[in-house]
Amino acid sequence: MSDTQLTVTLSGGGVDDARAVVRVLEGTFGSSDGLPSDDRATVRTATFGAEDSGEAGPGNTGAARLAAPVEVTVQGTPDAVRRASDTLTEAFTVRDDGAAAGDQEQERQLLLEP
Repeated sequence: MSDTQLTVTLSGGGVDDARAVVRVLEGTFGSSDGLPSDDRATVRTATFGAEDSGEAGPGNTGAARLAAPVEVTVQGTPDAVRRASDTLTEAFTVRDDGAAAGDQEQERQLLLEP
């Protein structure tokens, strides 16, 4: 994954739901490569670089509201995936839909519910 620590793929919900998820993760990982902006997209992505690897802070969990369910896939280093899962669980109602592990990275599927 070279210089990328975490990649987040979001589907379902609208662009505002995707932005809410990314903003919550920015509280833990620092700035992403940009907030989702395409209203017509059905799948949105955000990446967080390795340089933004500080410990989880309080984040922006107070404003974490979703209008519709959002399917989230987090992929990255095992530590980054764990931290992302923990952060999202604190901010949203989450159903864990499973994980896949490789030698250098992991992937976890989550369903965030309004």
